[in-house]
Amino acid sequence: MTRSGTTTPLSLPPVAPEVFASAVESLTTRLRGRLDAAVEALTDAPVTAEGRTFGVRCGEDALVTLAPDLSGTVTDIEQAHCTCLLAPRCLHRAAVLGACPVAVTEPARPVVIAPSVLSGPGTAAEPAGARPPAEPDRPADRIRPTEQVSPTERVRPAEPNQLAGPSPSSEPTRAPASTPTGPSAAQIHAASGLWTAAAAVLSAGTAGTGAVLQAELLRAAHTARLTGLHRAETAALSVVRCLRTARDPYSPARLAELVAALRELLLVAHLLKAGDPEPALIGAVRRNHRPDGSLRLYGVCREPVIGADDLGGVVTHLIDDDGHWYTLRDVQPGGPARARRAGTALVAIRSFLSDHFRVSRGGLIISGATVSPEGRLLAERGVRATFAAGRPWSQAAPATVFARPLAESAAVRLPASLVGDPGGAGDQEGTGDPDSAGYARPLIGCDVEIAAADGEDLLVRELPCGGAAFADSRPNPGAPFRLAPAHSHPALAHTANFRRLGARPGLRIRVLGRIDPDRVTTLRALAVGPVPGTETTLRLPHDWQGRADLGYDVLLSDHFPPNIPSPSPPSPSPDFSSCAVTSADSPLWRVRRLVELAVTGGRRIAAESTRGSDHEGHAAVLRRSGLVTGSDLITALGAVAGRRSLDVFGRHSGADPDEYATQWLATAVYLAAAEANLRHGTWPGHEPAGTETTSGGS
Repeated sequence: MTRSGTTTPLSLPPVAPEVFASAVESLTTRLRGRLDAAVEALTDAPVTAEGRTFGVRCGEDALVTLAPDLSGTVTDIEQAHCTCLLAPRCLHRAAVLGACPVAVTEPARPVVIAPSVLSGPGTAAEPAGARPPAEPDRPADRIRPTEQVSPTERVRPAEPNQLAGPSPSSEPTRAPASTPTGPSAAQIHAASGLWTAAAAVLSAGTAGTGAVLQAELLRAAHTARLTGLHRAETAALSVVRCLRTARDPYSPARLAELVAALRELLLVAHLLKAGDPEPALIGAVRRNHRPDGSLRLYGVCREPVIGADDLGGVVTHLIDDDGHWYTLRDVQPGGPARARRAGTALVAIRSFLSDHFRVSRGGLIISGATVSPEGRLLAERGVRATFAAGRPWSQAAPATVFARPLAESAAVRLPASLVGDPGGAGDQEGTGDPDSAGYARPLIGCDVEIAAADGEDLLVRELPCGGAAFADSRPNPGAPFRLAPAHSHPALAHTANFRRLGARPGLRIRVLGRIDPDRVTTLRALAVGPVPGTETTLRLPHDWQGRADLGYDVLLSDHFPPNIPSPSPPSPSPDFSSCAVTSADSPLWRVRRLVELAVTGGRRIAAESTRGSDHEGHAAVLRRSGLVTGSDLITALGAVAGRRSLDVFGRHSGADPDEYATQWLATAVYLAAAEANLRHGTWPGHEPAGTETTSGGS
């Protein structure tokens, strides 16, 4: 299997973190210095596959062979061989393993590590009789990244492999909740190793973090895995994946994702090595689960997916009688063209065969269901599915989505806690609530009145909950906010549907979507429907079950009422100008600029950027805007970045990476909390939780 073209990555099997780390440790100092160039040289190397064996030609006399186990993952260093004379301590084998993706392995049973054998952050001893499992998860049990294209979720592609809160099954013994215990000595040591490796990555920056530093971080992640630090291990693996994405010319850079992953890793490691007893810092393993009994699900809507690496498809959202959300995903290479076709593509769940349109308007009865940690329905052995009648949005479980004001839903979707939320602040996958594991993130619904069109967006006002009141009176709509299409690609119907909706001010619609964490007071709409109890609303065909998927269904003139009253006059405060505010309009962009620059360029570039009048001007603007803490933090970060200690002879002895990492972490945590406060405070009807002003002049 040879690489074709210049845009397709190497098709190599995933490699366990400790395998790559062991290969790098076996190299001499001279070969380690040549490792990054060797990995880059493999970009156009021919790859052959015979069964489950992969071969990579690295030269005339060097053929590296990878023989993954039954799971398809290289889990042992002996599964990688090279034919050169220096094998097995050769550069070819380490370079090929470094070009492979990082595998998601099954967490090992926590082991007790004697303090006397802890010689470094990458070593761990195992007591007699204890043998941590070496096999990774089965392919069906692997935690896969959550699919989300727009808000950095992380393709939110996201976002990846988030952990839920602690669960009783993640540890052999648990102390009572009333008497929390701190991390053990082995866990503190493992957290210190993670902190050291992450601080080295931060000091070097994206451009300077090569394969050697990545191997050190992967070795520290493996040690954390052995001691049961699930959340810290996942954060470390996320950092490595983000680093490789940022350095890979065939993948789009996701700087915001890298900053969030590095902040998460440093924060968790810092608190753990200080002995913080918070159970959420340990984390728990998110596994596939099988719900008791049968699942009765109702279709809600379809969402087109256009992701990185030319991915395209559809995600059908479903809900059960208890208000829990599930997804049926069909995303494969094919780009926007496949995303357009997938809306009516076939759905196969073992012997059950239907299509996404029918499932989204109807429902499913599933016995023996297997659900991923992100709420994704899996077609595993033993699953049986039957088509069932659906329900309109106004009946039973779907109606609960529209039962509370938008401000309350926004507060839930935008958590401000970083310690208890492994997903980080923002509308991303992963929460600290163990009860949320196995369910998809809920979509947000509300009733609105269209006021005007603003480019591709719609300016709308929220209507009171409970559409039945519209029959007797016309209540005054609430504060304004912005509706934006989930996708702007011309292959999808979002833009055309928004254009038709924007041409009818005064129309009242029921909207389902998700909050955009990067644009305040903005809701990304996925589907719309009629508002019960009013005539000035949509009139959709009967077979649409009272909703239109904006990415697939095309709204026509017959779907709108003939006469629409003028929209309600705007209230004195707030006005529609507040809807145009984005995160970039806040002075906080000055803090984010330095935080991101420190990650991409490393400590040296961060120090250079803070020398001169521009940095002083940024600090002055932040202080005038009321962001005094932000001003002090970027000033301190610049000072620490340029500070170098002296030895007894007055010579520069290098910089202290711990002090620099601590200062960067404080600035990054402040930035995340301030931006979360900005998102909270700008939603109508919600008061900001912080003490500093976050929307001053720029």
